[in-house]
Amino acid sequence: MTQALVIDDNRNTADALVAMLMMLGVDGRAAYGSSQAMSLLNTIVPDIVLLDVNMPGVDGIEMLGYIRREPRLMAVPVIFITSDDQPETKQRALDGGALALIVKPASIEQLEDGLKKAGVM
Repeated sequence: MTQALVIDDNRNTADALVAMLMMLGVDGRAAYGSSQAMSLLNTIVPDIVLLDVNMPGVDGIEMLGYIRREPRLMAVPVIFITSDDQPETKQRALDGGALALIVKPASIEQLEDGLKKAGVM
C-alpha cells in the first residue's frame, strides 16, 4: 500500500488530508509541523509527501530543501498543499523540486490527480 506523509502544523488540516488519503486507498500519516516531520523522516521513507508552506520554525520550502538534500528521500515526490496562492510561492516550490502545488482547501479530486501525477496511484 502506498504510504504518504502529510506535514502541516494545523492538526485539523493534516487529519482531514489523512482521511482523504485513506478514502483513496493510501496509508496516510500526519506530522504536525516540521520538527515532528524531521523526526519521522529519520525513520521512514514515504512514497509521497504532502507539505504545507507556512509553518512556524522551519517552513515548507526549507523542509523541501532538506528532503531534496537527504539521499534516502531525494526521489520522494512532494506536493505542496497550502493556502498561499501567490505565484512566487508556487515558483519557489517548483524550483525547489516540488511536483505540484494545490491551494487549500484541497478537494479529493485534486488530491487524487496529484497522487496520479506523482505515480503513486
